[in-house]
Amino acid sequence: MGMEPEIANLSFEEALKELESVVRRLESGEAPLDESIELYAKGDALRAHCQARLDSAQARIEAIVADRDGKAQGLRSFDEAAG
Repeated sequence: MGMEPEIANLSFEEALKELESVVRRLESGEAPLDESIELYAKGDALRAHCQARLDSAQARIEAIVADRDGKAQGLRSFDEAAG
């Protein structure tokens, strides 16, 4: 089961806002069972999308190479970082 196309195109901030909306709707207890199931699935996809965005950002940050003065000198490729 892949992510819905619209979720895949959301920025982290947009996905987080949408996830918060889904959680509020679920917590309200007003959604019928079928809608709750759909909301849960959408929320899970949004959570996974947010996590993937965070993981990508963290990998980019960790790839920054600093010189002795702590100034960024550039990014290493992931192949160099893994080696």
